Formats: sequence, structure tokens, C-alpha cells
Amino acid sequence: MNQMNWLVVYPEAFLLLATCVIALVDLAVTDPKRCLTFWLSQATLGVVALMHGLALQTGLAAQGAAASVYAMQGLVVSDPMGHMLAMCAALAMMLTLAYARPYIGERELLKGEFFILSLFVLLGISVMISANNFLVIYTGLEVMSLSLYALVALRRDHAVATEAAMKYFVLGALASGFLLYGMSMLYGATKSLDIPDVFNAIQTGQINKMVLVFGVVFVVAGLAFKLGVVPFHMWVPDVYQGSPTAVTLLIAGAPKLAAFAITIRLLVEGLSGLATDWQQMLILLALASMVVGNLAAIAQTNFKRMLAYSAIAQLGFMLLGFTPTVIGANTLSAANGYSSAMFYVVTYVLTTLGTFGLLMLLSRQGFESDELADLAGLAKRSPWMAGAMTVFMFSLAGVPPMVGFYAKFAILQALVTTNDAAYITLAVVAVMLSLIGAFYYLRVVKVMYFDEPTQEGAQTSSYGGVAALVAVNGAAALLLGVLPDGLMALCRDVVVAALAG
Repeated sequence: MNQMNWLVVYPEAFLLLATCVIALVDLAVTDPKRCLTFWLSQATLGVVALMHGLALQTGLAAQGAAASVYAMQGLVVSDPMGHMLAMCAALAMMLTLAYARPYIGERELLKGEFFILSLFVLLGISVMISANNFLVIYTGLEVMSLSLYALVALRRDHAVATEAAMKYFVLGALASGFLLYGMSMLYGATKSLDIPDVFNAIQTGQINKMVLVFGVVFVVAGLAFKLGVVPFHMWVPDVYQGSPTAVTLLIAGAPKLAAFAITIRLLVEGLSGLATDWQQMLILLALASMVVGNLAAIAQTNFKRMLAYSAIAQLGFMLLGFTPTVIGANTLSAANGYSSAMFYVVTYVLTTLGTFGLLMLLSRQGFESDELADLAGLAKRSPWMAGAMTVFMFSLAGVPPMVGFYAKFAILQALVTTNDAAYITLAVVAVMLSLIGAFYYLRVVKVMYFDEPTQEGAQTSSYGGVAALVAVNGAAALLLGVLPDGLMALCRDVVVAALAG
């Protein structure tokens, strides 16, 4: 535990070094298309994903407690769950940059800063995912958040984007304050900042219970801000709508994996001794998010704003996976819930990438395809684009055989298999709220196939490479829905290995 072991953090070290090199190289780039910067960024992301993939393979082969390796004086942990989430985050960032490049090129945003800040976002995500200490989590959070604030404000001459950046910054700072204050109270109650030491202090009863419970409340509030769930969701619709669509995708994609990771690290690995306290809070947050998110989304005419409320409802559904508790000293029910939540967030990010990627593909210079009316008659102009969007909407709605159906099914199964009446009731309520949510997803399909196209409607783009990526993304959402067992088993294995460590 008390070794430095720099080899454990070599993916993050490589990412930091490569980002600094790319920032220096970009100073000499005169090509307005920034080809060198783009391909160096993609190569860096590919190498980082490969590093984490190989480490994931090694960790799973080790099995049990041996799969987790601690380094940097116990500040970071290398385990299969962390490597899988970091690998998915790197792949998500690769897709994000590929989708974003034509879009930002038409809006004079194709600058080195976009790629450098995107890589720093991934660095913050990676640090959070591998954190084993409160301050390391907070450091990673700030690296990611500050980079995102700058990206939202990158379009300095755009009043709406500047307003979105201000709201995001102010509310993000408030969320960070909540989280930091909660961590300070946990430190005061347990006398440690290391997550395993906090866990041990709670298990042995060497704590100030009152201070500890208050700390948990503030930590859960801070996590809820970062996840964007009700009642801490105020920033989500405005930031989604106000940001350039490329930046919206940056916020809606990979950072969700980091939010899931720190929720696991803090609540499950560190504070599982207080599970009865934070699980009740998560149930309330989840139900409120599904109610508000689904009902508010129905009233939206702006597609990006509708997807923002959809994200609130989706992450509320994901939080249900954290609520099954340990029953009779048997952790199977809890581990089943956590692995289902992990599967849910990974597949949600996959679907979100495709949705916003297609939205950028439909936009053009001087025209943002972000109103529902802009999609009217899309099936007549581009049947394959309408088909891809239908796959993504069906997946978000939970319609079989898309991957979103199996993700929702896995969460519901985790609730029902507890054989507890309260959890079964919770599953029934979640199904009813999902039915309400299906309305606004199916409305998008109806607009594309049955409404007459308008003159100002979205035009099909000539970016063949991006179009092919969207098609592959849609195929993945369909294929994982038909054959979900491999990914689900992997999620289960990495979560069990993390808990064993």
C-alpha cells in the first residue's frame, strides 16, 4: 500500500505527457483544418484505450483481491473496473472528437484549444476513476470541470454559449463546494482521507456518527450535482442547449462514466457501512429525477433540451442500481445492482454519442439542427439517417431489441430479485415512469417519418467518414441489445473484482 509504483499510473502519465507535446506541436500548425493536431489526439486516445484494455485483461486474469493494485502511497488504485471505465471513456472521447471535427470546423472553433482541453477532460476522468483518496477524486474532478467550463465558453462571440458557461461554472463550483465540505466532514469523523481507511473506521465503529451522517448528506448532494439528477439538475438543460453541440456531447458522454466511478468509490467502497442512509437518499433522487425528467421532456420543442431532461431521467434510472442492499450478509444482490448500473451507464453513453453525432451531421454552417421541427420528413431525405436516429431513440426508450431495453431490464431484475416488497414496488414505479418517457422518444420517430419536411429542415451532410461512424454506432446499439451477455458478464466481473479488492 505504501509504495509509489509509478507503473500503475502509466496510462495517465502518458496522457499528460502526450497532451503537453500536442499543445506545443499545435503552436506550429498552420493548417486551418488542424489535421496534425486531430490525428495526434486520436492516436493518443487510441494508445490510452489500448493501455487500459491490456491492464483490464491482466487484472481479470489475476482475479480476487490480487486484481487490485495500490500505488502512489495508496492514493490511487488499479483494478479491472477502473481500467474498463477508463478504456470506455477514451473510446468515447475518440468518437466525440471524430463527430465534432466537421461541426467545429464550420463554426471557426477548430482550434488547438478544443483538442487540448478535451484531452485534459479525459485526464480528469481517468484520475477520478483510479482515485483511492478523497483529495485525488477532488483533483480529478476539478481538472475535468475546469476544462469543460472553458470548452463551453470557447465560442466567445455567442451570447447563449457564454451564458451557459457562466451557469455551468457557478453551479459547478457550488457542487464542488458541497462535495469538498462533505469530504472534510468525513475526514473529521474518520480521521482519514483514504477510502479503505474510511471503510475500516466505519466497520470498527471508531467514528463520530453524527458528523459522518452529515458528511454523507453533503457528499451525496455533490455527486447528485455532478450526475445532474433532481433537485440538483438546474444546470443541465441550459448547458446542453446553450453549448455548441460538440461541447454538449463532451459533457453528455465520457464524464458520465467518471460520475459513476466516483459514486462507486465513495459510496460503495468507502461508505458501504452507511448504506442504509445513502440508499434511501438515492431512491428519492432517482424517483424525483424520473418524474421531473420525463414530464419536463414532454413539453420541450428543442431537441437538445429534450435530451437534457432525458439524461436526468436516464441517470435517475441508473441510480436505482445502487439501491439493492446487502441481504443477510449476502452481497450478491448489491453486486448485481452495481454491475447492472455500470452496464446501464456504459450503454447510455454509447447511445448518447450516436444521437449527438447524428445531430451534428444534420447541422450545417449557419443552421443548428436542434429543434424537433428540423427533423420533420427526414426519412424522405435520408432514410438511413432516420433509421439510425430511430435506433437511438428506441434504445433510450427501452424498446427491444435495442441495448437500452436490456439495460433497463438488468436494473429492474436487480431490484426484483431482492424479493423485497419495497424494491419490487420501486421496479413497478420505474416501469410506469419509463412508459411516460417513451412518449417523447417516439414523438421524434413520428416527426421524422410522418411530418412534412420544412424548407429550413435539417439537410443531409457529405461527411462520409462521420456518417459511417454513426452507422457503426447505431449497429453497436442494436448488436449489444441482441447479444448483451458478453458486456454484462464483463461488468459483473469487474465490479466483483473491485469489491473484493
